[in-house]
This record gives sequence, C-alpha cells and structure tokens, in this order.
Amino acid sequence: MQRHRALRRAVPIVLTILAILSSGAAIGTASAQAYPVKPIRIIVPFAPGGPNDILARIIGQKLTEAWNQQVIVENRPGGGTVIGTEIVAKSSPDGYTLLMVSTSHTSNPSLRKLPYDSLRDLEPVILVAAAPNVLIAHPSLPAKSVKELIAVARSRPDQVAYGSGGAGTSTHLSGEMLALMGGVRMIHVPYKGGGPATIDLLSGQITWMFGTILPSMPHIRSGRLRALAVTGTRRASVLPDVPPVADTLPGFEATSWYGVSAAGGTPKDMVAKLNQEIAKRLNTPDTRDRLASDGTEVVAGSPEQFGAFFRAEIEKWAKVIKAAGIKLE
Repeated sequence: MQRHRALRRAVPIVLTILAILSSGAAIGTASAQAYPVKPIRIIVPFAPGGPNDILARIIGQKLTEAWNQQVIVENRPGGGTVIGTEIVAKSSPDGYTLLMVSTSHTSNPSLRKLPYDSLRDLEPVILVAAAPNVLIAHPSLPAKSVKELIAVARSRPDQVAYGSGGAGTSTHLSGEMLALMGGVRMIHVPYKGGGPATIDLLSGQITWMFGTILPSMPHIRSGRLRALAVTGTRRASVLPDVPPVADTLPGFEATSWYGVSAAGGTPKDMVAKLNQEIAKRLNTPDTRDRLASDGTEVVAGSPEQFGAFFRAEIEKWAKVIKAAGIKLE
C-alpha cells in the first residue's frame, strides 16, 4: 500500500519535469524561429578593403535584405586579429555578434599567447569561401617553375630572399612550408602588408613572394612579374596555365580561406539557421560570379565540416611553425 501511494505521489512530479523540459525545447525552437529580433554585428579583425571585409559586407547586405534586420560590419584590426577576435570570444553567446575568421586564426594559437581559447570560445558557423594565392617572382630570378626555384635556392643557401605581408601571416607560413618541403633555406623579409611587399618585388629588392591573385594579375599580364605556381590543389580558373605547387611538392596546400564564427556556446539552432541563410545567399549566381572574378570560390558546408577543417588547419600550421622555429617577438 505504501509503495502504491509513493508511486501516485511520484507521477505528478515526473509529469511536471517532462512538461518543463518540453517547454524549454519549445522555447529554444521558438527563439531560433524568431531570430534575429535586433541588429547583428559582424566583427572583421582587419582594416577595411581586404577580402575579409569585402566578404563580410556581401554577407551583411544579403542577410539585411533577407531578414529585414540590420547587419552591421565593424572593423576592429590590430594584434594580428586578436583584438577583434577577443570581442567575439568574450561576447554573449546569443548569435548577435559574429566574427570573420581566416588563416590567421589557425596559426595564432602556435604563435601568440591568446586571451581566449580558439576552439572553446569560438563556435564554427560556416566556411564561406577559399582562394589560392599565387607564387610570383621577379623576372631576374632564373626560375620559371617551383622545381627551378628550389634548385636556385639549393645552389644559394640563405641568399634567395622572399617577402610576405608580415611575420606569422599566411604568406609567410606558406613560404616557410615551401622551404621545408623543398629542403632549402631562404631569407624571409617581412613587410607591413602585401602591398609594400609587392612594391619591393617589382623593384627587385626581393625575388619572390606568395601574393593574392587579384592584385597580382595586372603585374603578371604586363610581364613585370612571373607566375610560377598557385597554392591550391588544382589550377585556378583565372590562371589556367599556372600549375599548383603540389605538382612539384605533393601535399602542399596553402589556400586562403574565410569563414564566419560566433561566440562559443551559441545555441545550435541559431548556428544552424545562420549557416543555412548564409549558404543560401552565397550560392546565388550573382554572388558566385562576383567572387569567381576575383579567383575566389564559394565553399559553404555545415558547421561541423567547418569545425573539423578549423581544427585540421590549427594542427597543420602548428607543425610548420614548430619545424621552422618561427617565433614572434
């Protein structure tokens, strides 16, 4: 008898708990359906005008039109992306503060002491796009291919100078990876951006560098610079006659990529909605064509795929940084 009375008392409690749990799930679903109910910020940890900024503004405009809710792009450069990234990493995980992420976000954990955890404090949303860089050389360099560049560097240890957009940047790390895989030693000359490096390359102060395709094209077409290879796994549509570095050094890949992340712990339903909406806008013909003209390819994919890619990139650059002994002062 006492056992039956205990069971009768327990039933209402269990039902109450189930009701609370189900109502919580309903609230979560409803919040995702209502999202967004206020303006969204996209933090770009770079100065205006670069590819991260351009992509953020394309996404922001498309989402503003789709949701009738303002999406604001906010540039917060400095600290090798750390300043802008910290804002998002320490923001409320409510889906209203997003971050443009790129290669620097996967090399930074091995280069700097960060005020956040790149995996724990950032929630992957979507891998937006990717673009190969191009290995460009001054005509005075007696090399018309990666194989010949390696041969020149091997015959002149620590004499062949290459430039980059700065120590620890993707163009620097790509150069270090080429030297490591080619078994040669070269001199790295860091600049404050790709523009100044290109100026010195044009004047012959340095012999080669990895550059972004779009600003390099006029110099390649004019013959002032020579394109030796691209950094993707296949030929670029805008440079169909230029082979990938991987044809000479199998496994080499140093594609520039761009993604969107949110604060760690952002609800999965909001992340899924953001992913779906951004992917939908990126895959419109006008957006695809606009990016393709710059040598950039839309990627999209799921948050889980972006998360796996992000982790793999951290591991890849950690190995390069360790092997090359790169240290930032």
